[in-house]
Amino acid sequence: MNMLVDGEWRTDAYETTGDDGSFERQETPFRDWIRDDPDADFQPEAGRYHLYVSYACPWAHRTLVARALLGLEDIISVSVVDPYRGDDGWQFTPGKDGCTRDHIRDADYLRELYVEADPNATCRVTVPVLWDTEQETIVNNESKEIMRMFSTAFGDLTTHDVNLYPERYREEIDRILEAIYEPINNGVYRAGFATDQAPYDAAIDDLFEALEHWDDVLADQRYLAGDRLTEADVAMFTTLVRFDTVYHTHFMCNVQYIREYEHLWPYLRDLYQTPGIAETVNMAHIKEHYYTTHPSVNPHRIVARGPDLAFDAPHDRDDLPGGPPSALAPSSADD
Repeated sequence: MNMLVDGEWRTDAYETTGDDGSFERQETPFRDWIRDDPDADFQPEAGRYHLYVSYACPWAHRTLVARALLGLEDIISVSVVDPYRGDDGWQFTPGKDGCTRDHIRDADYLRELYVEADPNATCRVTVPVLWDTEQETIVNNESKEIMRMFSTAFGDLTTHDVNLYPERYREEIDRILEAIYEPINNGVYRAGFATDQAPYDAAIDDLFEALEHWDDVLADQRYLAGDRLTEADVAMFTTLVRFDTVYHTHFMCNVQYIREYEHLWPYLRDLYQTPGIAETVNMAHIKEHYYTTHPSVNPHRIVARGPDLAFDAPHDRDDLPGGPPSALAPSSADD
């Protein structure tokens, strides 16, 4: 792993594993907030903010899904990096399918934006990045917080009547987000990047115990928090949609495929078929990134061919309470 140290790019500075061989994720450093408050430094405005993402990254993918569901595509613009992350980190390769130029700064590498925001930055250079074009700085690079800002700060600007963080569900949404983060969202990385048997085994045990639990929960309810699609489902989706294609093989999460779960598999198809979500999934970028970017896991960088998953197959979850955003258009009474 490479990172910035005092604003300089280093290729020998960041270790991903602890002394016991367990994977350690570094905290994101930019944590400002957009608030619908006249005294806030960052206020919601159409066209002011720009989102930097990778289609391959599940954390960045969360923000793309939230942006699509909430109808913020014309409010918050996007630049997409190359799925391959080499020694120079995330880069912009506009001639490559699905990639774009840096529409704001015309940078070659994402790290240039980090140094622009903080000339002495010491951190990993990660996606997503939410950039403020007015103050020319990074607002935030923590996916959960960016998703939350989209859900709460841009209500007057959204074009869809969708609320991913409704008032009466908030305590449950926060509980679920915390409950799925370590064993599932981060759990696949804990397994894939472990360098010793014991932390790998612990990660696998946590991961599949959690998957079994949520499979049971989804037997009687359409979404994780009940009858409403929320941020919790967005966070679960971006891990599940990658699972059989990359995590099962590449990260050795091979106890069971998601497509073998009685309820998680139709739940995943239900989410994928929700209007706006499928368009955010770029499986070619996902496969290229994982299989070519982690030489310690896959030294020959061979991209696995399969599987060909039927995300468009009927999911038969329409009999459960609730429905997709395009149909539910929640009233204020539901919130």
